[in-house]
Amino acid sequence: MDKQLSPFRPILLVDDEEAWLHSFSLTLRAAGLSNIRCCADSRKVMEILASKEIEEIGVIVLDLTMPHLSGEELLPQIVREHPQIPVIIITGLDLVDTAVQCMKLGAFDYYTKVSEETRLIAGVRRAVDLSRLRQENDLLKTHFLKDTLDHPEAFSRITTHNKGMRSIFQYVESIADTSEPVLISGETGVGKELIAQALHALSNRKGEFVPVNVAGLDDTMFADTLFGHKKGAFTGAEQTRRGLIEQAAGGTLFLDEIGDLSQLSQTKLLRLLQEREYLPLGSDLPKRSDCRMIFATHQNLQEMQENNTFRKDLYYRLHAHRIHIPPLRERLDDLPLLVDYFFDEGAARLNKKKPSFPKELISLLGTYDFPGNVRELKNMVFDAVSTHKNRTMSMDSFKEYLRLRRPNLEEEIKNHPETRTPFAELPQLPSIREAGYLLVLEALNRAKGNQAIAAEMLGITRQALNWRLKQADRDE
Repeated sequence: MDKQLSPFRPILLVDDEEAWLHSFSLTLRAAGLSNIRCCADSRKVMEILASKEIEEIGVIVLDLTMPHLSGEELLPQIVREHPQIPVIIITGLDLVDTAVQCMKLGAFDYYTKVSEETRLIAGVRRAVDLSRLRQENDLLKTHFLKDTLDHPEAFSRITTHNKGMRSIFQYVESIADTSEPVLISGETGVGKELIAQALHALSNRKGEFVPVNVAGLDDTMFADTLFGHKKGAFTGAEQTRRGLIEQAAGGTLFLDEIGDLSQLSQTKLLRLLQEREYLPLGSDLPKRSDCRMIFATHQNLQEMQENNTFRKDLYYRLHAHRIHIPPLRERLDDLPLLVDYFFDEGAARLNKKKPSFPKELISLLGTYDFPGNVRELKNMVFDAVSTHKNRTMSMDSFKEYLRLRRPNLEEEIKNHPETRTPFAELPQLPSIREAGYLLVLEALNRAKGNQAIAAEMLGITRQALNWRLKQADRDE
């Protein structure tokens, strides 16, 4: 049974022919669409749809010709009272006028019972996708309108009170029950795996969360890691080995850094997503996958597919659900919360008493762009806690860290002559004195008025900064 393709709301098959109900339900199950209900009495359909005790129906496959209540009579009732449910009409007769009339009444699609099996299955899948999309949109509206989280505990490992991050959490709750792939993008260190773990926890899947970083895996290693191999598949394969897809059965497989995959590995991944089948190395018998797949990357996949380094078909296949996590520099309102949290965690791990820290520390850290994001901040704080000796944390170690990592603009321009200077867009160049004054004002703005931090950013003493400010006042 392929849970990946099973709708999270049932497909209701309605037909008075029990043999056809049995046969078509087996056909759908073989195709991985396993959540199916059958109804042989058309008079019970509206009762089923209105019942609060029965799981809400996602798609209806409705026979047109039935005793008691025909599909032609039922269709307008269903469309009127349950417009969110796609209805597929099935009939034994290929009548164009009837098909047109059904579509006018609101049917999603129309097929004859002698249609090719693949066409029927494809039609049901399209209806299932539409039902999923409508349900997700309803959930998103509900979450954003009430602006609350149903399961805040799922995000307990992510320290934030940022509004943008809260919106991401709401979106995660809305898509957690779906089976479609999810692509998480964001710079290194923003917490992509934590979001993937929250998705898995909220999905209530019985299987495990299995993470794997695919960066650096060649094609053979990628296939062996994901698909496994049979004994004797290659030199050194002394026993059969299960791949991570099989280990994640009924759960979630998290593939990090998929932007680093070779073209051949991308092709294998695309086949897995499309067919839900894979071949262990050395095997001729395909296996089916029933895990939910989540992907992550720090690279710009859109640019990569435009440059033909990432397959376009795979790029669009991954975009069923998209989550972008903003870098720390775009949510600096989280700095006080994160710094305090990491001081707590660092002191606990190092068996030390938590030190207090000056409020100026937050202003100092706010002047840095954190290329390593939350992970870099955590390491910075842990290093400071490991070396501190007084009750109040000194800012010296933080100042030294930032000094060593701030870019040397003079060297950057020398090494890269094409780099444009901050003055490139100005129609008229300022004087040296004007440029110096504007630079001091910008430093004070970034340091939130703290002269000591502004001076540190400019590489001058606080006294020199004061002198420049007084000179500006005199000139006025």
